Amino acid sequence: MIDRRQWLKLTATAGAALSLSPRLVEALARGDLVRDEMITRTIPGTSETIPVIGLGSSATFASLAGSDEARVLGEVLRALVEGGGTLFDTAPSYGGGTSEEVAGHLVQELGLVDQLFWATKLNVARDGPADPDMARAQVEASFDRVGKDPIDLIQVHNMGDPAVQLPILREYKEQGRVRYIGITTTFENQYDQLIEVMRNEPIDFIGTDYAVDNLFAEETILPLAQERGIGVLVYAPFGRTRLWNRVEGRDVPDWAAEFDATSWAQFFLKFVVSHPTVTAATPATSQPHHMVDNLGGGMGRLPDEATRQRMVEYVNALPPA
Repeated sequence: MIDRRQWLKLTATAGAALSLSPRLVEALARGDLVRDEMITRTIPGTSETIPVIGLGSSATFASLAGSDEARVLGEVLRALVEGGGTLFDTAPSYGGGTSEEVAGHLVQELGLVDQLFWATKLNVARDGPADPDMARAQVEASFDRVGKDPIDLIQVHNMGDPAVQLPILREYKEQGRVRYIGITTTFENQYDQLIEVMRNEPIDFIGTDYAVDNLFAEETILPLAQERGIGVLVYAPFGRTRLWNRVEGRDVPDWAAEFDATSWAQFFLKFVVSHPTVTAATPATSQPHHMVDNLGGGMGRLPDEATRQRMVEYVNALPPA
């Protein structure tokens, strides 16, 4: 566990290294931790709000979860909560099966269980139809790992046999053991199936990919989510590593200051969460100072529509990754 002194050291280091806004660094240093400055969005059909920036546990987070240095992930989770975030997105399959287990242990050890909006996934349909007993066993394992009942959100992962797995999640929701249910994909060949489920199934959330250089979701998925009252979690807001490769060696343009973006992470995240249908973005990281930087993407001003178009044009003019 990191104490207040360690947290202040961490945020000061992050501010120096990443050129965070002075307002953010000052608020962190004086102990306010900017909770009242984080932008929130209402979950459709409810009065519940969640901060627009969360934490994902794929990619580097997942890699570290399976290593001897997994305990540093506790610092990332602490940075999320101390900086005003609540949403943590995971899956039993991330990190070869270690991410959810390791994160669940850490949040219980750190006393963060009740402070997090815990979003996990269900998918036992690896090579064919889902086995209902295996699906229920996976959900029960998730309860054990996080020590939370009800779990805030469970989604069918990567369109895994929704005809079998969505009704199982619906049963858990009716029993009051899962608060929200949904379905996810970040694979282009599954978009049509995702759209079909959105049109025909009573779900609360979807999770999909969307970024300043990946606008497919704007064509049908986001408008349909708005029409159907479905919350949207955005995965891969950095295009995984694609956007980082495109801006390598470049400074954030001066005009990004007009919407309070002082780093590329904030530039990319503010584009995503400025879409009114997006509920939250969940960039993954295994570094506490990157978590602090990401949180800045949910604070201050957001780009308006004209600026969003300027952001798209700017990125499109860069050499491809």
